Amino acid sequence: MSALRDALRDLPEAVFADLLESDDAYLLVIDLPGATAATVDARVEMGRLFVEARREKTLPASFDYVREDRSLFLDAELPLPPDATGAGAEGSMERGVLELRLPKHEAAPEQSVPIEDA
Repeated sequence: MSALRDALRDLPEAVFADLLESDDAYLLVIDLPGATAATVDARVEMGRLFVEARREKTLPASFDYVREDRSLFLDAELPLPPDATGAGAEGSMERGVLELRLPKHEAAPEQSVPIEDA
């Protein structure tokens, strides 16, 4: 699990994430303001979790950017603990917070993680 914990530290400074563990699963919680279930893709392949997210933002009429720091995209690849699997993984998105529940089991083939609005 330390590789995943270390990888979370390497996420951009503007991305906040928590990692929780129970006896039977890991729970990864990532703040993705402005993202929705439709704009987030998560999948598990070969012991790695891939998360791609984008958010929509609009420019109010008669305004121009002086400075733009809020990223529109997140493209992260995170190593999973050896006992985590994508089989049976679940995801939910509520108010810009992504929760991914990754069960603990033996290794499984690549798996897409469905994400639903909560």
